[in-house]
Order: sequence, then C-alpha cells, then structure tokens
Amino acid sequence: MPGSSRLPVSLRETFNARRSSPRGQLVALNVDVLRNIIFILFLLRWTRKLFYQLKGRGITGSVADIYTNTRRVLYGIFLGLPGVRTKVQTQVAETILKLERKLVPSGPGVERTVALPAEGWSAEQVRKALEDLENMEHTRWEDGRVSGAVYHGGDELIKLQTEAFGKFTVSNPIHPDVFPGVRKMEAEIVAMVLSLFNAPDGAVGVTTSGGTESILMACLSARNKAYQERGVTEPEMILPETAHTAFRKAGEYFKIKIHLVSCKAPSYKVHLQSVSRLINPNTVLLVGSAPNFPHGIIDDISGLSRLAHKKKIPLHVDCCLGSFLIPLLAKAGFESETFDFKLKGVTSISCDTHKYGFAPKGNSTVLYRSDEYRKYQYFISPDWSGGVYASPSIAGSRPGALIAGCWASLVKQGENGYIDACHKIVGTMKKIESAIRENHSLSTDLRIIGRPLVSVVAFHSPTINIYDVADAMGEKGWHLNALQSPPAIHIAVTLPIVAAVDQLIADLVEVVEDVKDKERKRIAEGKGAKGQAMGDSAALYGVAGSLPNKSVVVDLAKGFLDTLYKA
Repeated sequence: MPGSSRLPVSLRETFNARRSSPRGQLVALNVDVLRNIIFILFLLRWTRKLFYQLKGRGITGSVADIYTNTRRVLYGIFLGLPGVRTKVQTQVAETILKLERKLVPSGPGVERTVALPAEGWSAEQVRKALEDLENMEHTRWEDGRVSGAVYHGGDELIKLQTEAFGKFTVSNPIHPDVFPGVRKMEAEIVAMVLSLFNAPDGAVGVTTSGGTESILMACLSARNKAYQERGVTEPEMILPETAHTAFRKAGEYFKIKIHLVSCKAPSYKVHLQSVSRLINPNTVLLVGSAPNFPHGIIDDISGLSRLAHKKKIPLHVDCCLGSFLIPLLAKAGFESETFDFKLKGVTSISCDTHKYGFAPKGNSTVLYRSDEYRKYQYFISPDWSGGVYASPSIAGSRPGALIAGCWASLVKQGENGYIDACHKIVGTMKKIESAIRENHSLSTDLRIIGRPLVSVVAFHSPTINIYDVADAMGEKGWHLNALQSPPAIHIAVTLPIVAAVDQLIADLVEVVEDVKDKERKRIAEGKGAKGQAMGDSAALYGVAGSLPNKSVVVDLAKGFLDTLYKA
C-alpha cells in the first residue's frame, strides 16, 4: 500500500527539518545536557555510596556482606520450594500448637470471659477472679527464680505504689490544668533522674512508657535534628551489635539505616575504629550501652564521646538496664566507669525508672543535654480542627497513676535506699561471677563473657551445649535468659535473686554436671548431638543459629505473638 509507506517518511522528514533548525538544535542540545546531568548525578550518587561502603566496611567486610546476603537470599529461595515449604510450615505449625498448649489454659475447669457479662459481676466475684488469676501456675519470681523481668522493691514499696495509683487512677497528664499534681510529679521525676546523671545546666527530659519508647524518642530526635539542620534525607545510625533491639525497631519505624559494629572478645565492647570508619554525612546518631542487655558490659563511652564530639554527631547512651545502679556504683563501693553527661559528647541518655528505680512497670525517662535536642521529639499540630495539639512523646493520653507510683518510689527510696540496693544487687552479681570463675565444678565448663560491672553476668561454654543448661535450669524452676551470637546464658540480678543466690549457684553446679554426664553417655553410645531430645531453648536457638535466613524464626515469633491474644 503506497500511502502507508509515505506517512512515516513524511513525519521523519518533518522531525529532521525541525531538528536541523536553530530552535530544534537548541532543544536537542538541552535534552542531551539534561540526560548527561541525570547520568552524572546517578553516577555520583552510587560512587558516593560505594565510597562510604568501602570506607566503613573495607573490601573484605563488603565482600563478607555480599556473601552473607547472597546466602540469605538463596536459602530463602530454598525454603520457598514447594516440598520444603510444606514441610517447614508443618513443623512451624506443630511448634506453635505446642506453644499454645503451654501458654493458653485449657480443660473442663477453665472459665473464659470472651464477651461482656449480661449482668455485671459483684465486687466480690471480681476480687475472687483476680485472686485466681494471680495464683495461676507460674515461674516463682517471688522466690527469686526469674532473671530480670520483675524489679521488685519490696512489699512495703508495692503497698505505697498501690496507694499512689489509687489516688490518681483517673488522672491524665495531657490535661495539666485538670491534674496539676501529676504535672508537678512528672517534672520532678525528670529533675531527680537528671541529677543522678550529672546533667549540666539547661539539661531537660521527658517521661515515657518504658525503655523502648525512650530509645525511639532519642532516635526520632536525632533524625529530625539532622533533617532540619543538615538536610539529611537518608539518615543512618551506628550501634554496637549488642545494643538493645529497640534501636533496630527505631530504624524500621523511622526509616533510619542501621550499621551494626561488632563487640569482639575479650572485652565485648564496641570497636571504636569500626565506628569511626562508618561515620559519613548521613550519620545522625552514635550509640553506646551502659551496660548492654546481653552481656552486662559497659561500652567505651569515653571513646565514643570523643568521637561524637569531634564529628559533631549526637551520642545516645542507653542506661535503661543500668538505671539507678550504674550512677551509684562508686558510692556503693564498686568499680565504675564514666558514662554520663560528664562527657562532652553525650547528648542523650535513656534510664528506666521501672527497673532498678523499682517504680511500677510503664515508667522510663529520656534525658537530653539541652532543649536543642528534646524539641525535635515533640509532636505539635497547630491547625487541627480539634484545637492546637501538642504531645511530648508517642502517646497522647498517658496514665497519671503510673507517674504517681514512680514519684512515690523515688522519694520513698531516696539516695540511701538506692545505694543499699546497689550494694546488694551488684554484690550478688559478683558472687555469681566468682562462683563461675573459681568453683572448679563450673570453671571447667563455663566462661564469663567480658568483665561485667553492674547487675548482669553472662556465660557461655566451650565444652557443653549451653542451651541444655538453660533448659535443665528451667526444669528446676529457674527462668534464665538464653542468648545467641554467641550461644550463652545471662542472669540479671534483682532483689528477689539476692535472697536465692546460694540455691541458684548450687543448682547450676548440679545441672552442669548432669549435662556433662548426659553428653558423655550420648558419645559413648555413638548417638552424638543428633540423638538428643532438645528442650525449648536448645530447639529455638540451636535452629536459629544455624540458619542463614531467619524467616522460619520470624514465623515462630509471629506465632508466639499471635498466641498471646488467644483467649
């Protein structure tokens, strides 16, 4: 068809004619220049990323990262294969069902309330039900059988907290004019905690619902400050691999890229040179722990402070676990390290009043060197139709009753009370540490991780399966914390454990001997580790540690969380 071949030629000639005109040439030149600029910007962006990747991790570290990520992806593909996926899902479902049977009470005698009663119960019925719930079978934290978890300040203090709660049950600090007493107590809590950490003039803080919220707020503040003052749109923060996982949560929530730095033996402190190499223009926050949760080790905060001050980057020190112990170590007669606002580079600190401050659960603080940091965590909405809205942290309405309980705890204990508690708790930690280092029945098979100075002592084993030890201690009624990377156990000493420490050490000696005997028998019978019936800790952490892709562990954890809400 002659007509069909002429149209493209005609269009092409018209285009070429326009292109050959001065105006057409200018347009074409502009398009070429724009294209080249975009390409150069793209090249610069990725060259910059590559430069900071190599600066931070080096060639060897970058290759190791690629290898690790490749293994994770390939193993994920393997787990997704039809036959494998079905088998894995079946095993996960069986494990979750076993967990549900353990956590969710069942049987003919179990009563469930899954809808509002048609008629409200009498006060006596409610009291009876509450008593039954309180007495459900559980690990006896009251007898000092639980590591951490319950930071008990004594029966007298609990009674006082209950009275404080009752007086302020309906209070809400979002209405300071309606509840002026709560506002006053909250401000005084912050002031009292600031005084513990050598805060300079102008230091400020807020209360939060717990350590995780305190950490989230510090990360949010650092991110917002970097965006407002430096224009950082791709924020990054650098933290020790042992830092509390709330920092990783903050990274996910607030879209902050996380760089993890190893904490290698023998000190298990964050490696300062690695931190320094990872700093780049997108870095918004450095992190140190005093002490960290897994091993109870205090990072080199002085070194981090010098680095942060030199690079003009905020440094957050997580003292949630150390709380009211670490500031008082020296006064209680123990070795201490400088970690707080005495160091010029420290810009924020998180401290849980509901741990070794013995306040009711749901209390923490985040402290700042000045309002130049705190103001960036505030949320203010000036144009809402409901009125001007402002909140200091994540929550809007907050329980004033918990603030009252916290304030009552702090003033009841006083500095002398906390020094006495520090002496008992840290002294007990050192007793456990000494037993493991010096008792021949333990020192042969257990090794202390690092040099703990506060309330947590962690240990691993070069000779026996440490998770078998955790499970066997569980069978004896102890609830200890299993760790991974490396496999270990830690004990977070509380006041109830102080009274039970001799029994804990005796049971640990017996359990280690039993685990050794069982392993000798398995080896003698030629069964090896595979012939072993694994307990809960050994099953979970043994499998988790061997998997390059953790999706199975994620599924198990999700199943655990789902189980918590099954009535």
